[in-house]
Amino acid sequence: MGFEKKRETTHKILLFVIMALCVGGCNMQNRFLYFPSAERPAARILEREGVKLWQETDGDYQGLIAAGEAPAPHGTIVLFHGNGGTALDRTFYVTPFMELGFRVILAEYPKYGGRPGKVGEKPFVADGLETVRYASEQYGPPLYVLGESLGCGVAAAVVKGTDLPVAGIMLITPWDTLASVAKSLFPFLPVKLVLTDTYDNAANLQSFQKHIAVIGAEHDEILPIRHAINLYDALPEGKKRLWIIKGAGHNDWPFHADPSLFKDITDFVRAGAP
Repeated sequence: MGFEKKRETTHKILLFVIMALCVGGCNMQNRFLYFPSAERPAARILEREGVKLWQETDGDYQGLIAAGEAPAPHGTIVLFHGNGGTALDRTFYVTPFMELGFRVILAEYPKYGGRPGKVGEKPFVADGLETVRYASEQYGPPLYVLGESLGCGVAAAVVKGTDLPVAGIMLITPWDTLASVAKSLFPFLPVKLVLTDTYDNAANLQSFQKHIAVIGAEHDEILPIRHAINLYDALPEGKKRLWIIKGAGHNDWPFHADPSLFKDITDFVRAGAP
């Protein structure tokens, strides 16, 4: 009898722990995964960086774009940034891609850069789909998508979820699945109970028919390079290429990248465009 009561008590404790993980999972996940900034970009900083708010309506906006209208014979790149900072912190992408003949839209996430909304895979992907649709309606094809770190998860899900003809995708410091990353960082945590977001890039890109450029950092201390390689290996054969930036970490890769990197990856994705 005592044994049965003890076993029942143990089951109740386990059930309580499981329920606590399920209820608190979202908060725990969000604390590790998202670092939103409530600060809206100031006009003087936008002017200094040479960008402006894009698709601004009713006090909200979808992202940033170069303030001056420049020719973009090779199309438009919609860029989804990582989980820290804001779109304004990614203006270093604008000039290299513009010089190669692309228009660049630095997409901003809900809750970041002073935007309203909530963090999470569902709101980010829904907003990303809207951003890509606006870009397609305004500028037409060809349309490319680029993801950086967390933005790779958004970009891959957007590519899967849209019926627009995305001409190619570029993924910088990506992962295979969020669960795989979480498991490697927290091997003793029941990640399936804690994670409410999936960001399964490998699955989301299985049916993508255009070229996929995967760019990893050799010494990535946040998303170890094996996750980028695992993603690359999981992608369909024939329309993918892998670059590994030697000596680079997760955040300092632009200082280690060869100046020709942007041209190499855009040449590759353009080769698969219609």
